[in-house]
Amino acid sequence: MGEGKGKTTSAMGLAMRCCGCGNRVYIVQFLKTSPTGEVSLIEALQSPDFKVFRFETQHGFFPQMDAEQKTKLQTEIEQALAFIADCMKNGACDMLVLDEILGAVENGLIPTSWLMEMIQSKPQGMELVLTGRRAPQGVIAAANYVTEMVCVKNPYEHGVPARKGIEY
Repeated sequence: MGEGKGKTTSAMGLAMRCCGCGNRVYIVQFLKTSPTGEVSLIEALQSPDFKVFRFETQHGFFPQMDAEQKTKLQTEIEQALAFIADCMKNGACDMLVLDEILGAVENGLIPTSWLMEMIQSKPQGMELVLTGRRAPQGVIAAANYVTEMVCVKNPYEHGVPARKGIEY
């Protein structure tokens, strides 16, 4: 969590390590629909044990979406939540990364209560990784690990736009 860059990249590195040790890893991304380097690489690997799932159609940033787009997004997120519940029920993977789920919670797309219930019902032996900027206190209390990414300096602050292969 945190305002600094690198939350998704860090989670992807952890996921790669886990998969490299013979574990099945599923990554469900929220609020991200544009192509990124890490997703392209995972797709190129074509590993049945390392998969990324996106349920959302292409959209812009949440604050710029109109009511109709937000309603459509809510429906897509509900499909993702059903998939996550099924993965947990069936033990489909050893590590489940929920990338930017905290952003979906912060924007009111996922109730904090749903997230807390999911954390508490996590199957024994399954690793659960959540990313996003701000975690509710209950999530922090329930977690085994919490890492905060802090931005000390960012080239964007000096007019450098996001760079392919570095920021995405």
